[in-house]
Amino acid sequence: MTSLSNAEFAERVLALADPDKAFVPQAIHDKDGDCIEFLSKPDPFYGERIDDLLTVYYSQESDEVIGAIIKGVRRFCEKMFAQFPGFQIEIEDGKVKLACLFRAKLWASKPSPNKLPIIAYKKLIEVAEESGIETELCTV
Repeated sequence: MTSLSNAEFAERVLALADPDKAFVPQAIHDKDGDCIEFLSKPDPFYGERIDDLLTVYYSQESDEVIGAIIKGVRRFCEKMFAQFPGFQIEIEDGKVKLACLFRAKLWASKPSPNKLPIIAYKKLIEVAEESGIETELCTV
């Protein structure tokens, strides 16, 4: 997806605020910012940084995981393609399901006594699969 103009961004924000329009889970790949942001619900949220790649969004109302921002996507994909060449199979027509990105990060991670990242990634996989969220992804 290309970068959004101010008018396009405002239109999306206003659409979210319109009670007559049903919310659709979405992911936006910002190539210039080298990040992917997604939301599975329109709740107000707060974020918690998990690692160098991920900030998880939690609903302010229920504290459930409702989205995330993934930073450094290009570097992460380059690393994954080098480490796991088969990862490219998960990208179809330039799109990837976000659950695949989260799984790939888990597979590439070294074991750690801190279980929070593992729990967060597993929950994000679940949310992404339930929502069927996918986004465009640059291939290298």
